[in-house]
Amino acid sequence: MSTLKVRVEQEKLERAAYVLKCVAHPVRISIIDLLEQSEALSVGQLQEILQIEQSLLSHHLIKMRDKGIVSIKRKGKNVYYSLSDPTITTIISCIQGCKSA
Repeated sequence: MSTLKVRVEQEKLERAAYVLKCVAHPVRISIIDLLEQSEALSVGQLQEILQIEQSLLSHHLIKMRDKGIVSIKRKGKNVYYSLSDPTITTIISCIQGCKSA
């Protein structure tokens, strides 16, 4: 295997680990699941569905935005979140499909 191919594969693995570390929380996985079902949701909509405090929700959304998992669009006073890379749902589905030993 060429050195370039090994380096590219290593970069992919590092990115996957980076994303998995960020989403390794039940609230964040729930956010991803909700955003997969809807094109975009506002903070208020997410808060209503998840039934958590806005400050806690904002903390999770900021962390996910900083890691490039979600993106935002502003419409008037509202901020709408959507998945930046919908392929993250494939990873989550795979994990959820795993059976414990």
